Amino acid sequence: MATDALLGRILDADPGSPDAGVQALLALHSDLVLDPDLAPPSIADTARLLGLSTHTLRYYEDQGLVHPARNDSGYREYSAEHLRRLVFVTRMRVSGMSMRDLTRYVALVEQGDETIPERRGMMFAQRERVLRQLRELTLALETTEYKIREYGANPEG
Repeated sequence: MATDALLGRILDADPGSPDAGVQALLALHSDLVLDPDLAPPSIADTARLLGLSTHTLRYYEDQGLVHPARNDSGYREYSAEHLRRLVFVTRMRVSGMSMRDLTRYVALVEQGDETIPERRGMMFAQRERVLRQLRELTLALETTEYKIREYGANPEG
C-alpha cells in the first residue's frame, strides 16, 4: 500500500477517538508486513510502494537512514523494518525535521536503548516544531476563511 494510501487511512481515522493517532500508526505498521514466501521488495518495488523515487531511496541510504541488504546479484532488498523506517523518515521530513536531525536520530536508534533519553528529547523538540506549524496553518486557514466570508460566501462550501 503506497504511503499516500496509508496516510489517507490515518487522516480518515475518527479524530474523536482518544487514541485515533496511535491506532492509525499501529495500523500503518501492521500493513507493512511482508509475505515471507515472496522475495523482498527491490528498490523499484519499495519506491512504488512508498510513493518515493528510487533517487530518494538512494539518498536516504547515502545519508545512513536505511541500510537495505543486497542479494547475490548486488540488488537492494528491503525488509519490513526498512519500510517502517522509511515511512517514519518520510513523515519526519514532511513535518520539517532537518536531514541533520534525522540522521542524528537514526544514528542514535542504531546505538541502542541507552540513547532513548536523547531520542525522546529530539521527539519533544520535533513535536514543538510541528505544533507551531499547526498553529501557523490554523491562522492561515482562519485568514482564508475570513476572506471567503468577506467575498460573501460560506467557507464550508
